[in-house]
Amino acid sequence: QVQLVESGGGLVQAGGSLRLSCTVSGNRFSIHTMGWYRQVPGKQREPVATIKWRDFPPIYADPVKGRFTISKDIAKNTVYLQMNSMQSEDTGIYYCNVEFTKFYAPKWGQGTQVTVSS
Repeated sequence: QVQLVESGGGLVQAGGSLRLSCTVSGNRFSIHTMGWYRQVPGKQREPVATIKWRDFPPIYADPVKGRFTISKDIAKNTVYLQMNSMQSEDTGIYYCNVEFTKFYAPKWGQGTQVTVSS
């Protein structure tokens, strides 16, 4: 059974940094793409950053460009999101998502709360 385990959320002051991680386990087929999405109350879940397991450049939402960096460790089936110069607008629940090359449907992590205090 495929599982995603997220970690790294918490409370940070504006201007500070946090690092999220998400590890996939139990998959028999290769990962195609992983990403981080953010959801705030009353709004739809929105992409923050995604990265393909093959060597393509990551994709970032405009509000986080230059501040957030998504990276991957293929050997560990893990994706990271380094968040710097954080702003109150970055507050929300961050969800990890994984898409596989075949067989499995896309899956979501349980979500991790990120709160930026001004």
